[in-house]
Amino acid sequence: MSDTSTTFVLVPGAWQGGWSWQAVARRLRTAGHDAVTLTLPGLADGDPRTGLRLSDAVNYVAGEIERRDLRDVVLVGHSWGGYPITGAAHRIAHRLAAIVYFNALVPARGVPLIDENPDYAAILRAAIDSSPDGSVSVTFEQVPMLVPELPEAAQRLFHELLVPQPGAYFLQALDVDDVTTLGLPAAYVLSENDRALARPGDELAARIGLTPLMVPGGHQSMLTYPDEVTEALLKCSI
Repeated sequence: MSDTSTTFVLVPGAWQGGWSWQAVARRLRTAGHDAVTLTLPGLADGDPRTGLRLSDAVNYVAGEIERRDLRDVVLVGHSWGGYPITGAAHRIAHRLAAIVYFNALVPARGVPLIDENPDYAAILRAAIDSSPDGSVSVTFEQVPMLVPELPEAAQRLFHELLVPQPGAYFLQALDVDDVTTLGLPAAYVLSENDRALARPGDELAARIGLTPLMVPGGHQSMLTYPDEVTEALLKCSI
């Protein structure tokens, strides 16, 4: 990639919208780049969640990049967002300059998120089965795992911003190879105190032959350490 302006497309993880990336997006723009934050189907406040499939999230990411006619894109996915960015990358590889996984799942072909961790699987299936629309909500008791560095008052505010996640997003898998087959640069950014990933981040990064670039904080460190996360993303785009 050149030193000219880059467009970063920032995809949030489960239960979150584009708001989770706004602090980093502002810093990327200050550094002279373009930044687009996406909110995937079912994850805006008040969105219906019934009937949504993983393919809807994949199609939305690819479709927004096409609709906006974006090129030389650094496509960044957080947490579960590793699934839609991987699927979208196979559709729009010609528009991408790099792919970055940030505290993210690196999907294995045919393996849904729910099959990555048996403890998580039990929690997710119970939540889906008990929900009238098949969605999964986060309890406040689970929030310290996501933002361990925040005081309780800030954790409660973070919890208020979360919305239920369409259950099929966790139950369905991608039928594509990993992104190494696309001939694009890829990177993995990992927070030092991430407690939330279904598997260790270095193990996920190793799936595509990468060593993580480390940043401080927990799973949501784009909110708590936006300067450091922005710096890491800029390094990944060089």
